[in-house]
Amino acid sequence: MAADDATGRGEGALIGVIGGSGFYEFLDDVEDLHVDTPFGRPASPVSIGTIGGHRVAFLARHGRGHEFAAHRVPFRANVWALHSVGVRTLIAPCSVGSLQPDVHPGQMVVVDQLVDRTWGRRDTFHDVGGPEGEPGTDPPVHHQSFADPYDAGVRAALVDAARRVGVDVVDGGTMVVINGPRFSTRAESRWFRSMGWHVVNMTGYPESVLAAELGIRYGGLALVTDYDAGVDGHAPVTLDEVFAVMRANVARVREVIVDAVVHDHARLA
Repeated sequence: MAADDATGRGEGALIGVIGGSGFYEFLDDVEDLHVDTPFGRPASPVSIGTIGGHRVAFLARHGRGHEFAAHRVPFRANVWALHSVGVRTLIAPCSVGSLQPDVHPGQMVVVDQLVDRTWGRRDTFHDVGGPEGEPGTDPPVHHQSFADPYDAGVRAALVDAARRVGVDVVDGGTMVVINGPRFSTRAESRWFRSMGWHVVNMTGYPESVLAAELGIRYGGLALVTDYDAGVDGHAPVTLDEVFAVMRANVARVREVIVDAVVHDHARLA
């Protein structure tokens, strides 16, 4: 279904969630929309349903079968698709590794700053040459304000929700985003830690800046799955360990998001 078909009925979803494929199970009365964008197909259909009577849209960041590794996620198509169906606030759960000894697996961090260490990712909707680089379609020059990547109101709603449901939440922290698909070396991890950054992730950029370009309020909810590259004497991370912690905590992440939508809808919408 084209984006115009999704919004033409006046039913566009205001709050969106973009995350792992297990998250769409928290919606009631779900309808899948297959949205075309100028940047290709998004990683999954947009699932629109309800939480506590409030309309919410969900998109699986990596695809429903986790087909897209972090460095190949179609970020522009994903964010464009959500915006096209009416999303104006986006909650973005993700998994992260801890860089600091006082940030532990199982905690959630509502990050407030970001450092981009990715490369080669298309991180703007304002490329010279149009969406696919066609000659003669140069858009106006655009420089996006990005001093505060995460919306303060969305952050506050997520922190409050986490506390209400009894999650061990960290209010604030800097997330450094690496390109992947490999994990950090010990030297890289020591450097990130020495800079005072708190967690490391592979998907937080360019998703956040693309949301900013479209005027979408964006909040990140980071689940700590491991100590990065053996921080503080711990064993280096493996993918199996990351997935095990994610599976063990996905219900808690869903609980935080549901609580925020139900109890703080006015602040989010």
